[in-house]
Amino acid sequence: VVISRHQGLKGNINEELNIGRAVAKAGSEKVKELVWFHPKEPDLNLDRTITSEMLSEDILGLYNASQSTLVFRKEGTSVTSLNESPVLIEHSIEGSNNWVISGSRTESGFPYLANDPHRAITSPSLRYMVHLSAPGWNVIGGGEPVIPGVSIGHNDHGAWGLTIFKTDAEDLFVYDLNPENLLQYKYKGNWKTMEKITEKISVKGAPDTLVTLLYSIHGPVTFIDSARKKAYAVKCAWLEPGGAPYLASLRINQAKNWKQFRKACEYSHLPGENMIWADKKGNIGWQAVGIIPVRKNFSGMVPVSGDGRYEWKRFQKIKKRPHLLNPQKGFFASSNQDVTPGNYKLWKTIGYSWSDPFRGNRINEVLSADTHRTLTKEMSLQTDYFSIPARTLVPFLQEVKFSNALAEKSFHRLKYWDFILDKNSVEAGIYAIWERVLSTRANKQFIPAELQGLISIQLSRLIGWLQHPDHKFGAVPESRRNEFIRETFEDAVNDLKNQFGDQVSNWTYGQDKFKHITLYNPLHYYLSPDLQEKYTLGPLPRGGNSYTVNSTGPSDNQESGASFRIIADVGDWDKTLMINSPGQSSDPESKYYDNLFKLWANDDFFPAYFSKDKILFHTDQRTILSSIK
Repeated sequence: VVISRHQGLKGNINEELNIGRAVAKAGSEKVKELVWFHPKEPDLNLDRTITSEMLSEDILGLYNASQSTLVFRKEGTSVTSLNESPVLIEHSIEGSNNWVISGSRTESGFPYLANDPHRAITSPSLRYMVHLSAPGWNVIGGGEPVIPGVSIGHNDHGAWGLTIFKTDAEDLFVYDLNPENLLQYKYKGNWKTMEKITEKISVKGAPDTLVTLLYSIHGPVTFIDSARKKAYAVKCAWLEPGGAPYLASLRINQAKNWKQFRKACEYSHLPGENMIWADKKGNIGWQAVGIIPVRKNFSGMVPVSGDGRYEWKRFQKIKKRPHLLNPQKGFFASSNQDVTPGNYKLWKTIGYSWSDPFRGNRINEVLSADTHRTLTKEMSLQTDYFSIPARTLVPFLQEVKFSNALAEKSFHRLKYWDFILDKNSVEAGIYAIWERVLSTRANKQFIPAELQGLISIQLSRLIGWLQHPDHKFGAVPESRRNEFIRETFEDAVNDLKNQFGDQVSNWTYGQDKFKHITLYNPLHYYLSPDLQEKYTLGPLPRGGNSYTVNSTGPSDNQESGASFRIIADVGDWDKTLMINSPGQSSDPESKYYDNLFKLWANDDFFPAYFSKDKILFHTDQRTILSSIK
């Protein structure tokens, strides 16, 4: 399959179903109280024809099976992930950072561009670095083996990067079925017959299997409830023509200026991204991309009836999505938080749920305070471990009286801490566990039992409650808030004691049993012991967490984060810096299998030369492919 629809951060269909289930159980106001919707408030009212019972089945089982990660494990084992980490509540592990800086604020006088997409950290590596040089082509950067072109990189004229711009291009439709024929559904007052396609699937060691695929006017039918006479289908904007993920990279790779870059972005239907640009003419810019429907009379946040009353009006033109050129402040940055300008008009095309803003706020803080940026400073910012949540939460501990000496001693370690989640820091270890306990406890305490597993409380929401305590904490909110702080901190200290002993000095973040990175081959459990040892990389110490610019995720063994990094000085392409992990080769016999692993884990970079003379001077190996006649 050359043109792939393999993935692409397509929409919110599972969130939509879970929000619908939660609203059916507890009402829209309770859900809005718990879930952090912004920048506008969505309509969560369910259609009168949709009940809680109708949403209780495994409606998206087939959809989720088609999207799930393939896991190899031996029969009889219960391991679902080789990075055996505790399951923690987190809004999203996918993310990225990017920023562009005007030449008026840089050492070279030319724009800088920086990008570090956060995806799974795997062996072999998810990302692949390439320099494509051919007639009409000269582009270098990173992507994935199945992605056309270079998704993040630069050519002779400009550089580009991306982060997620939350875009909802999916909706769940619910139909009434004809009791006399369950393949007919009610649409605009008439019974309409589902389209049927039969596919043959060849199965190794077994007879061919015939499967029947059903489609409504809206899209693939994922579930038929024969008892209730209901059917469910997913309408997907990403199934529209031109919806192959990153296909527009082929046009972006050849853009020579801002105008051509924006023109190329018009074809970028999938995924929804913040595309940034910097060029040799001194321009910096941002364009949100991704196919997005304009919904006439519903928000897309809960399932709707498929009877024809809820339809998409049209697709919004990408050039009308949020964008800017040469901002007055001299830079633009995005980290999956809401970056929609306040004066934007087309709010029906903007999503309601976004990542926490901590990474983006930190980047904006640093860039705002410094008008003389260098490549060294950009390296430091991409690998920054400063925690804005820690800076906000730790002062609450000053209002608390602890019930045991070990908690008091632990608190004193935090009193003069710099809020940096360094891999050699005891204070970072104490805080990291406390932040986890805070989130876990909040989700258990504030989410009603009937909504558990359907929604979660983002850290931004929780911090807001702690800053302005109300009835959630009881009759005396501020006092009970302080008790919540004390109890969670003492629980965190007790967890550290149970895991590492009662010597606080042994609670260092970044140790093998705490925050680290160990990479396993996906076929690990099928390999012989000697091959397991050869393919396994690590452990190496890590710092940070999900909310630091250098995002390392919530797990003790890092599973997600900066899968690739690039920093480019538009004035001199040979100064471009990159890093990947663990290496370019998937062959453990190759020296390029893991040559980048320690460099990456130590938050370092290598020069990505672009000029031919530099490349030839630094060439180590050459492979020539030729046809045999």
